[in-house]
Amino acid sequence: MNIPQEMLNGLYLSLRETDLGEVERLVACGLEQNIPPRVILKEGLIGAMNLIGREFKAGEIWVPDVLLAARNMNRGIEMLKAGLSDNEITARGKLVIGTVKGDIHDIGKNLVGMMMTGAGFQVIDLGTDVPRARFLEVVDREKPDLVGLSALLTTTMLEMKAIITTVRETFPDPPKIIVGGAPVTERFASEIGADGYSADAVLAVSLADRLLSSGRG
Repeated sequence: MNIPQEMLNGLYLSLRETDLGEVERLVACGLEQNIPPRVILKEGLIGAMNLIGREFKAGEIWVPDVLLAARNMNRGIEMLKAGLSDNEITARGKLVIGTVKGDIHDIGKNLVGMMMTGAGFQVIDLGTDVPRARFLEVVDREKPDLVGLSALLTTTMLEMKAIITTVRETFPDPPKIIVGGAPVTERFASEIGADGYSADAVLAVSLADRLLSSGRG
């Protein structure tokens, strides 16, 4: 069963216009019509969020709008969780993300986390000023497919390299590690051995898909 085009259009508009009540109504309506929760999630919420992501990439909408849309989409996911298996919720992979030790900036990190959630990833956000040991602890427990490291201060950028080195020395099958932040460049990411770099949240989703499709390790 596919989601009706009218419902997809409605979810897109309600997410874009940050109308939480309409998002909830449409998700509830889909469940009442016996549309499988996985279809509402993948074709409806994620499909609508992908459209918003393309608009953000094209400069047609702005960061606050995307943040609100992603937050409201997360509410829709909460309504669907009872009918979803763990595999369906985390179908595209699991991401651990955090701002490295010594840095408390989180707007970019939050946007990446929300866009990744909207794309169907399970996101574990460790917050800001995250010490190396905390990353190791969570990677060991959660076995993520990806780790995302964020930094805004040039003084904390080298902590990214230390985390990458430690993760790879600690785990025989380490997750892919992606980096980002205002002062971070693709060249710097390559120099510190990151698996990938993204300049914005929309590109982070396509980067994650590309890395995971090429296999871990």
